[in-house]
Amino acid sequence: MKILSQEELKQKINKEIFHHITRVADTLGVECYLVGGYVRDLFLERETNDIDVVVVGSGIAMAEALARDLGRQAHLSVFKNFGTAQVKWHGTEVEFVGARRESYQRDSRKPKVEDGTLEDDQNRRDFTINAMAVCLNASRLGELVDPFDGLLDLEDGIIATPLDPDITFSDDPLRMMRCVRFATQLKFVIEEETFEALRRNCERISIISAERIITELNKIMMADAPSRGLVELHRCGLLELILPEVAKLDCVETRNGRSHKNNFYHTLEVLDTVAAQSDNLYLRWAALLHDIGKPRSKQWEPAVGWTFHNHNYLGEKMIQPLFRRMKLPLDDRMKYVKKLVGLHMRPIAIADDIVTDSAVRRLLFEAGDDIDDLMMLCEADITSKNEQRKQNFLQNFKTVRRKLVDIEEKDRIRNFQPPVNGDEIMKWFGLTPCPAVGTLKSALKDAILDGKIPNEREAGVDFVLNLAEKMGLQRCTAPESPDAGA
Repeated sequence: MKILSQEELKQKINKEIFHHITRVADTLGVECYLVGGYVRDLFLERETNDIDVVVVGSGIAMAEALARDLGRQAHLSVFKNFGTAQVKWHGTEVEFVGARRESYQRDSRKPKVEDGTLEDDQNRRDFTINAMAVCLNASRLGELVDPFDGLLDLEDGIIATPLDPDITFSDDPLRMMRCVRFATQLKFVIEEETFEALRRNCERISIISAERIITELNKIMMADAPSRGLVELHRCGLLELILPEVAKLDCVETRNGRSHKNNFYHTLEVLDTVAAQSDNLYLRWAALLHDIGKPRSKQWEPAVGWTFHNHNYLGEKMIQPLFRRMKLPLDDRMKYVKKLVGLHMRPIAIADDIVTDSAVRRLLFEAGDDIDDLMMLCEADITSKNEQRKQNFLQNFKTVRRKLVDIEEKDRIRNFQPPVNGDEIMKWFGLTPCPAVGTLKSALKDAILDGKIPNEREAGVDFVLNLAEKMGLQRCTAPESPDAGA
């Protein structure tokens, strides 16, 4: 990180939009400051379009004047209830707010707001690295106002609050999530006193809506190494309150000298491995949740030690209640996570045995278009400290992947549709919906997946007719020709 002089800051903000803001502020005779994340990211040399401006006076009046100055191509939005306004111009968005002081009631994160000074406004900021301001008035253009040494904290990689952290977090408990999120995204350390305040105030998260929490949690999940944030959430007690299913994985039990691994830290290793390969948020969620069924399924079996039989199926059933509680989407994204959690042991079971065509066909049938993501998750799930065992698994996974490609090319199993459907079966034998129709359909599917017949119309028709005859069903009409039904 480079420490920028006032002249260097002036060069950094030498953009047309800031020239307009400077002219309008000086014309109105008001102090105007660039604040928050934009200032922080100037020093960190990170690209950002999040421009926030504080006006010592009316932020709305400043925005209205700027929109007039910019002309017809500017779009103004005013939010009177919040005392803020936004100006959009050539793809740039600038948020304006008047400098203010805030006071809070204990049962709400909505503050009582009054007009204030720049000092008041900086006092209310969440962290020192977000409390810096750069003057936009011509006479002081580029001057840094940094009353809490946020620049030093940026240089040292520290997250700390400007004022008493207990007050900061108690006033607005969402700041606890933001604290962990910034530490994760920036790879910073949470200052000790600030962290202890997180621990003391974690129960206050109960007044924050699930929607707000999940927004911050998703940002943690999308960081380069999400495990950093999840460890901090766990250390301070927040994880147990917002994601108890994951917190419960942090357990190691020993019996007769035999211990199972710590599934929490195993999960974080899997998550980081997946995150290094994919920016798919819901694949990352599947990685985080893939073992949440283990605490419920854990058993001690004297002959083999600790077991977690069917933890994948238990985990799959836990996904929907968790998504509903966390206000995560209850749509195809949830179904995707459920599928991956439910299937994540299948490739491992295949790779631990002889890799048969039948097993691979069934895996491809059940995973469909998500097979590649499932394989990525399963390969990440191999975290054994026994290097030879790990390499054996990974080598077998290569065989599974190769067979997946070969079988898909040959049998077209992905998103498999049987060559004979239930309506045809009912028509041929004069049936209404009944168990016999289901038996024929299921047997046909199994025959194809087991490789007994090819996934082709003619073979499928012959199989159904032969089996129906053995079941004593009388045919009413002849099937269409293979070409007509294909």
